[in-house]
Amino acid sequence: MALQISTRESSGVAIVDLEGKATIGADNDLLHSSLQKLVADGARNLLLNLAKLTQVDSAGIGTIAATFVSLSRQGGTLKLLRPRGRVRAALDVMKWFDYIQTFEDEAQALASFQLQKRSAAT
Repeated sequence: MALQISTRESSGVAIVDLEGKATIGADNDLLHSSLQKLVADGARNLLLNLAKLTQVDSAGIGTIAATFVSLSRQGGTLKLLRPRGRVRAALDVMKWFDYIQTFEDEAQALASFQLQKRSAAT
């Protein structure tokens, strides 16, 4: 299945729902351009919903990593929601869970952005 991306917003967080494969080629190009556009348009808090992402390769992981670094440099944050199966395994092998906060519950993930804002303000 080709990658499908939809974006929604909640409490100042852009939630990016991914479905299909984020692999080298057109799928990764779509992921890269979509995430770049969100950041260029001013999004600073991104939550990538990976629940329906079935596969990710080094190109997809590289795109996620580049977005994470770009946002971090701009005072933003990227977090992951519900990685499953092969996607979870690929991210685990790359040790990304040591760097990117990951959640199983969307409400908890969204709340973590609010806690982060409050901590930064004090």
